[in-house]
Amino acid sequence: MFKTMGLWFAMNAAIMIVITISFYLVERIFGISLSTHTWGYTGMFISAAIIGFAGSFLSLAISKWMAKRAYKMTFLTEDNEWTFSEKERIVYTTVLTLAKENSIKIPEIGIYEDVEPNAFATGSSKNNSLVGVSTGLLNGMSKDAIEGVVAHEMAHILNGDMVTMTLLQGVLNTFVIFISNILTNIIDNMLDEKMWFFARIGVVIFFQLLLWILASLIASKFSRYREYKADAGSARYVGKDKMIAWLQALKNMQNLASSDEWKMASMQISTKKRTWIMSLLSTHPDLDDRIEALENLRI
Repeated sequence: MFKTMGLWFAMNAAIMIVITISFYLVERIFGISLSTHTWGYTGMFISAAIIGFAGSFLSLAISKWMAKRAYKMTFLTEDNEWTFSEKERIVYTTVLTLAKENSIKIPEIGIYEDVEPNAFATGSSKNNSLVGVSTGLLNGMSKDAIEGVVAHEMAHILNGDMVTMTLLQGVLNTFVIFISNILTNIIDNMLDEKMWFFARIGVVIFFQLLLWILASLIASKFSRYREYKADAGSARYVGKDKMIAWLQALKNMQNLASSDEWKMASMQISTKKRTWIMSLLSTHPDLDDRIEALENLRI
């Protein structure tokens, strides 16, 4: 199952590793120093930044395309408006209204088949974005709850969350690559010289993956913060009662959630309380915390 944030993080990590390997291959084949001691720490940091931000921005650039590939969507447009169901019309009207009120290009609106109640927003910019809503959400939620969740996803777009997250991830990637190269250099003399080039690639990638897990704690912390902001944005756009109705509906579904918790991960529906470790790695706050924050929100 492809879920938007998980997919974006995975693409970012994969692209970062591929570019790292490419740098080493260029160095090996053409003798051009891109990642070793030759340039000193300054050169190493510059190459780390190139790899880190390239991975982050490339994953952002293809995020909408990947989402379309991951889900078989039926798109809501002005041309097929006469075919909309009552709840699909709520999705379309909410996106259209908020886009016009905030002077941005209307995002693409996709409905996809999935029994789980999910929704997401993605895209490279406010004017090149996509809002996806599952049939499970439309079938299982009230009209007010649907309006609340769609406004929440629009708040992500209007807040520029994807671009901000990309910049943060680029910075984190840079330090992950830079530090992994330093650690690899420390154990330089421990590897056989004849096998060093190939072994170095493996060691660097190992350190990158290890440090990337630590960096994910920072990214997840920021992601939880942006969820609170998107909740507040939705409350201001359509009223906090509708936003609370959506979150409460998700909470009520906990008893219906399957034992395969990952299936509802994007909406953070869980059959049991998360451990503190899972809470640190979670991209979304607990539902109770989000509801409490909205109840205390002054609009």
